[in-house]
Amino acid sequence: MKAWIGTIGEYVDEEVTIEGWLWNVRSSGKIIFLQLRDGTGFIQGVVVKSEVDPAVFAACQNLTQESSLKVVGKVRREERSPSGYELTVYAVEPIHITSDYPITPKEHGVDFLMDHRHLWIRSPRQRAILKIRAEIIRAMRSYLDGNGFTQVDPPILTPSSCEGTTNLFHTKYFDEDAYLTQSGQLYMEAAAIALGKVYSFGPTFRAEKSKTRRHLIEFWMIEPEMAFCTHQENMDVQEAFVKHIVSHMLDNCELELTTIERDLAPLQEVLAGPFPRISYDEAIERLQKMGHDLKWGEDFGAPHETDLTNQFSRPLFVEKFPAAIKAFYMQPDPNRPDVILGADLLAPEGYGEIIGGSERIHDLALLQKRFAEHGLGREYEWYLDLRRYGSVRHSGFGIGLERTIAWICGLDHVRETIPFPRLLNRIYP
Repeated sequence: MKAWIGTIGEYVDEEVTIEGWLWNVRSSGKIIFLQLRDGTGFIQGVVVKSEVDPAVFAACQNLTQESSLKVVGKVRREERSPSGYELTVYAVEPIHITSDYPITPKEHGVDFLMDHRHLWIRSPRQRAILKIRAEIIRAMRSYLDGNGFTQVDPPILTPSSCEGTTNLFHTKYFDEDAYLTQSGQLYMEAAAIALGKVYSFGPTFRAEKSKTRRHLIEFWMIEPEMAFCTHQENMDVQEAFVKHIVSHMLDNCELELTTIERDLAPLQEVLAGPFPRISYDEAIERLQKMGHDLKWGEDFGAPHETDLTNQFSRPLFVEKFPAAIKAFYMQPDPNRPDVILGADLLAPEGYGEIIGGSERIHDLALLQKRFAEHGLGREYEWYLDLRRYGSVRHSGFGIGLERTIAWICGLDHVRETIPFPRLLNRIYP
């Protein structure tokens, strides 16, 4: 009976066939221990010399790391195993014997591992991170799909940028200039007027020459947008959304989180109460008291976000930033027009911003003024139409998938959060 390691618990005391690869092998002379993987999980196969055909034992002795093979054996419970099971092997059929596999159990440098990313993702840690990535995506979709949102796919090629063209990748669109998208938000606003609550999920591109641990050139964004939604309601949705993701991960990825040695206590704390909310004004005061030379009107950098979040055990909303340092489409506070009705959500443990959101400008005259200030032309005339025909208060946010994964996994760098990262000096493999 063919079985997958991921569901091996269904076959206790039964004989099964597993097709996979050899992750590692060790021997005590009369017993060979095969560390097997098949993509769905890892399991140890035990080959006892006195219990198998001599040809089987000899074949096992010739196996090398990452050789592909077919293994027949009996499943048994083993409490010492991470999976809770082990395989007593009766037969082994090599499929392809690998030679000189470059990633050995010894330590390798980051550049070497990134050059061999196509092989590195086979390792237990990298596999666990990619499984967590897939499960976070599942959690995000399940919350949005279960709460009345409709997925809408915005274009990747755009005629301009909603936030300026300095960090855009340029290409030719026949005889015109075009750019790879930085955000699908403007298109989501149009979709929200048609469908009420919508979200996009797809790749975005930022041509920022940055080497920080938080930045990728190509990354994935989830951007919900909601008609008839205020700034405060927008934050409420974000909080429920993030709590749903964390709860889902604790329920469904304990093995993978344990594999990467993630401390679960901080994640459990996320669910313990409401997220704190402070104003930009209060954040500036806190940072100044901590010794930061930061003046009102200046934006936060990574050190500022880290020090702020270290004061709280749950994700932190910082709201009402100065309008001058935020995007043109953000709604000013009617009681204080120099700040916007928007917020950044900062992840705890020093991970910083994972969500940026705001109420959007719904007044045509004000938006036209913003267009003039930012030099936006007729390529976004359709965006003004949204305020000409049935304009309403509406809000939305964008959450960076890779930054969220880095936080939930407790990773030092976002390069491990995506299968094949695109970094400032890396487009291979």
